[in-house]
Amino acid sequence: MAEHQKNNIETIENPGPLQTYEENLARGEFRIQQCKDCGQHVFYPRLLCHHCGSNALKWVAVSGRGTVYSSSVVRQRPEKGGDYNISLIDLEEGPRLMSRVVDVDPEEVSIGMQVSAHVGMINDKPAVLFYNKEQGDKEW
Repeated sequence: MAEHQKNNIETIENPGPLQTYEENLARGEFRIQQCKDCGQHVFYPRLLCHHCGSNALKWVAVSGRGTVYSSSVVRQRPEKGGDYNISLIDLEEGPRLMSRVVDVDPEEVSIGMQVSAHVGMINDKPAVLFYNKEQGDKEW
């Protein structure tokens, strides 16, 4: 890299919110942000609270409990892994996130289904996945 290019690059000492979230998942921890000013939980990781605009966000563990808001089945050939669901999950703490319910057939995921989170893998990357609560207590 040319010397003039090196001088224009700022060193970032603290990881950004997405990197922190991903590092937590890599350690097997599902954590989201909470605003210190308004108390609201925040997801997707960001620099500012989208409720009040504050930059006073902290990382907190969540209950892992949620409810399926919506679900859709993605169809693919069995040799490519077969069908799976993509679901919107409302966390007990308030935020809604996109994930998968992994322990039931994709067609069996229903709106209002109670689910619990755990950290698993999707495409060799850590991700938050959900179990059908009725299948037993599999909370992390």
